[in-house]
Amino acid sequence: MHQPSLSRSAPWRYVTFAALYAAQGIPEGLTFFGIPAWLALNEVEAGPIGAYLAVITLPWSFKLLAGPLMDRWTFLPMGRRRPWVLFGQLGLILSLLLLGVVPAPLEHLTWLSAAGFLVSFFGAFQDVATDGMAVDVIPVNEQARANGLMWGAKTLGTAASLSLSTWLINHHGLDAAVIALASGVTLIMMLPLFLRERPGERRLPWMRGTASPEALAMQVGSWRDIGITLRKAFTLRGSLAMAVGGFGLGMLMGYMDALLPVFTIQRLGWSNEAYANTLATAHTVSALAAMAVGGWLVDRLGHVRLMNVYLGLLLLLSLGVALSHAQWMSKGFGTALIGVSQVLIVFLMVAYLATSMALCWRRVAATQFTLFMAIGNMGRGAGAALIGPARNGTEWPGTFLVFGGLVLLSAVVVQGINVRRQQRALDLLEREHLVRDIP
Repeated sequence: MHQPSLSRSAPWRYVTFAALYAAQGIPEGLTFFGIPAWLALNEVEAGPIGAYLAVITLPWSFKLLAGPLMDRWTFLPMGRRRPWVLFGQLGLILSLLLLGVVPAPLEHLTWLSAAGFLVSFFGAFQDVATDGMAVDVIPVNEQARANGLMWGAKTLGTAASLSLSTWLINHHGLDAAVIALASGVTLIMMLPLFLRERPGERRLPWMRGTASPEALAMQVGSWRDIGITLRKAFTLRGSLAMAVGGFGLGMLMGYMDALLPVFTIQRLGWSNEAYANTLATAHTVSALAAMAVGGWLVDRLGHVRLMNVYLGLLLLLSLGVALSHAQWMSKGFGTALIGVSQVLIVFLMVAYLATSMALCWRRVAATQFTLFMAIGNMGRGAGAALIGPARNGTEWPGTFLVFGGLVLLSAVVVQGINVRRQQRALDLLEREHLVRDIP
């Protein structure tokens, strides 16, 4: 009987990678959005909320250590990346359950942050493995469409998790919320558990199967090889520009993560459920739109050109909000702010992911792509931590102008990215590598 595999089936690729990204969004809906809104409702100030977000963002920066580990070692009879995906999923389930046993979390923010750190650690670990597997098995002509589906699914997972976890926290407590979310991640784990990465591989260690020729050919033989190969790929002009630009994009995303709950709850007087439901709706709409046209727009307009469009619109949004402070209490203002900002950020992230993937050398894809993502997540943590000083040093309009400054700096840096030039350079590196290593 023919067993489906990710490398041979486009439908299974789309379904599996979308589901795995949804599994990343499930804990993020609680830790990055639900808990900060709950803290803001209970009158925790912007500084501690930003500090909590910075702590739980840190593991996403440590991804750069996981990438080389996965490029160097794995259990090839089960696939080049799939064993690591399963390990990350299992850790994510267990760490979510651990988050639910933090005693009196409002009184123990340090313990809450530590538990959130652990959830993010396994979420980041699973993300590295998923990204590496995606770069390995998704053909270049499917990457933009796949990234639209993947980021859209993650956003849908975040939205569903945010609404459900907020309601459960308010009515049944944090422990009930994490049990429900861990159950959802467990269901998603069934896909990588039963699907092979490539034909002929084992589903589980004790079953029959062998390592595929493709996985054996792509496996890097030593740490030295990883270091040399990564250095060649990452010192290209496009890679360096993507690294700096990704840090800036991460900063504006993290800053907005911290800004929205504090602004809507403490300035506009919303409840945390109103904030969660509005943000979840915005996430759902933007996710469906990204899944439908996000990847198509990248293919149609080009990677960098499209990022410029989104960054320009975000800059206009920040200026518009800062200059219209007299209208902030008007009906629908907060909803419009959340809706427009989230749609633009989700579409920007689709373009960012597709661009980063297109700049990678497949030979060290997990390490290089992870390095891009880790640098972006360093920026996300820095952006979240910036909300405290911004609130203390400026009035509310100035807080939005700081966001505009982050957008402008990011837009300047991404002009150094040229995807076609980078791919030509990577093709040359691959030919040189083959000539050197194959007699």
